Amino acid sequence: MKLFGSYTSPFVRHCRIVLALNEQKFELVPTDYAQSAQNSPAKRVPFFTHNGLKLHDSSSILRYLRTLADQGFCEDIEDFDLYCLVNTALDTTINLFLLDRDGVAIEEIGYLQRQHSRVIAILDELNDRDWPEADPENDAHLRLACFLSWAQFRERLDIHQWPNLQNFLASVNQQPWFANTHPALS
Repeated sequence: MKLFGSYTSPFVRHCRIVLALNEQKFELVPTDYAQSAQNSPAKRVPFFTHNGLKLHDSSSILRYLRTLADQGFCEDIEDFDLYCLVNTALDTTINLFLLDRDGVAIEEIGYLQRQHSRVIAILDELNDRDWPEADPENDAHLRLACFLSWAQFRERLDIHQWPNLQNFLASVNQQPWFANTHPALS
């Protein structure tokens, strides 16, 4: 198994966590933007190979890994909806981060302001929920934890505005299977 991606990517981190929890041996192949553009039609990380199979998105990778371990992947429709909602916020936040890093003034472009507003609305919605302790087999929870952790690491969000999400992240940060994969450890 080879997982291609960057150590700091929250999408890659989610895959690394599942691989580690299921004690799957794999090689993380460090991959930057240029390499991903050359080696994946999605032109992003992660992508994955195993026994001739090539997957191009973290969601398909996660589903495959869960299947190998006889585990479900977002089998409950509410968990799948939560996973999709978090994924939307994560993907949007990463796009805004990359645009900001390239010097685009997000606050000056209406469309990008709406995208930022979309992230805030999703986080407001998620904060209104009561969060149990993160379940390492619940991919919606893992995706949320990876998103919140990455957003703090990249200083994209002030999580203090969302106390329930802050408590959720503090709880999952206490779990070795999560803490041991933090991007700051790279």
